[in-house]
Amino acid sequence: MKGSTVYKSIQKRGLHIGLLPEMAAAVNPSTPITLDHDLEVLPEVGRRLTVAQYADHVDDLAARLWAAGVRPDERVVIFKTANADHWMLAAAVSRIGGVVVNLSPHLDPDTVAVLLGRVDQPTLLTDGAKLDLLADVPLGDLTRRVISSSGQREGATLLADLAGAPRVKPVVRPIDEAAVITHTSGTTGIPKLVVHTPRTQGIRLVPQWRLLSLMRKKETVAIHVPFVHSRMVAAMSLALLKEYPVLLMRQSDPAEVAEHLLEHRPVFIEALPNSLMDWEELTDDPRMPFGSVKVFSSTFDAIHPRTMSRLLKASNRRGALFFQIYGQSEVGPAVGRAYFRHSAHKANGRCVGWAMPHGAARVRVVSRDGQPPSETNPGFIEVAWDGLAKTYYGEQDRYDTNRDGDWWRTGDVGYRTRFGCLHMLDREVDMIPGVRSSLEVEDVVLSKLDELSELVVVQGPNSEPVPVICTVDDQPVDPARWRTAVADFPQLADPVHIPQAELPRTATLKVQRLALARRFEEMQKSA
Repeated sequence: MKGSTVYKSIQKRGLHIGLLPEMAAAVNPSTPITLDHDLEVLPEVGRRLTVAQYADHVDDLAARLWAAGVRPDERVVIFKTANADHWMLAAAVSRIGGVVVNLSPHLDPDTVAVLLGRVDQPTLLTDGAKLDLLADVPLGDLTRRVISSSGQREGATLLADLAGAPRVKPVVRPIDEAAVITHTSGTTGIPKLVVHTPRTQGIRLVPQWRLLSLMRKKETVAIHVPFVHSRMVAAMSLALLKEYPVLLMRQSDPAEVAEHLLEHRPVFIEALPNSLMDWEELTDDPRMPFGSVKVFSSTFDAIHPRTMSRLLKASNRRGALFFQIYGQSEVGPAVGRAYFRHSAHKANGRCVGWAMPHGAARVRVVSRDGQPPSETNPGFIEVAWDGLAKTYYGEQDRYDTNRDGDWWRTGDVGYRTRFGCLHMLDREVDMIPGVRSSLEVEDVVLSKLDELSELVVVQGPNSEPVPVICTVDDQPVDPARWRTAVADFPQLADPVHIPQAELPRTATLKVQRLALARRFEEMQKSA
């Protein structure tokens, strides 16, 4: 069976992640999957698998979950320590007709409790470490049952005890019913639960299927994406159906990342923008860990031209490119743009791209004040296509407030140029009076100060724009260099220097700007 045949089937019948490993094995059972860590649920299998072995493990885990009592249509919340087995367990739940609810391992117990209550008596699939974290949460009241993937705890069924359970036939969920539920980043409070169906998941494969078609050789694809994120579904699906060897990475420490990249020499890297920013130091490594990379890809958040330029210049591949996709969990990939080695450093980082052809999303910018959207008067960015998420679980009214017929309001503001390029300036909630775009300020200043490892502009207690800076090794910034770098932005307050570890972040490493702004407000009140 060819990958293109399976892809066409997915476009017709939807993407069912419980069937995906088996389908990928039918395309090529020997496609290798390599991990940079051990699987907690199956520690004995090691770090190197074939797709056929991977598919068999998913089938085995599905049988164990069935033996534990999980049945079709049941919601199964997966909240466990970050590990590639999360995606394997999600596929196992899906394989027996369950609805997967992925929660980030970075969520705090109070937030987990709220989301368990919203899902309404789910099965909780977790592990010993997270059960210890949830010790004060009334799981007996909030859940139907508790299953542990590793670590025996009282009141939880241990999957290891169900090894050898009889295999069961797969159950295929209806194409337009909930199949996988993920959550938003939670930058403004309790995350929203985003409902994906087999149809919406399949449609979202379209844009990057064409991008991967540019790669003729079956070289390694490195994926460094949160295992709980909706993007992980597309990344794994595309790589396996295209028969690319996969390197699944959990480690983010630059030194460890360098060793894995040197060993496996990936041609394609998909990673979080902030991870790529942290890895910038590797561009100076004489061993050239990025030397083999033809395509860098990122889809989660704004990425700065400085980062793209450094990464591209660290590649030895002719025609290396950085492909940025703008989108969000609710809409999937909306627009995209390629950046190249000799021009990325001078690119406008606010130009996030053009609508992608052939069945991809449509994008429009709607006025906020009755005047035409423009560079000086940005409008609301909206997206329409069949890949939109179906709803927010348990919050239909909240979903409906963002939906206008076929169109979804993203919460971002921007404008389109006369050439059709979408410029995203800011999240609406992050806009600061007197600042055209906080992200633009960050792009420009970061490009001028290599000593900055992060820069975030937030609204201060008196509505002033406050630049929060982090530096390499926490070294102070020379005041004269700072003044020169921000000369075009006289409205900025004096910079606040904090250790990078103190930046409040979401599960996808986005800086929680509102939380950072509240910190300054509280500091002023207590002063």
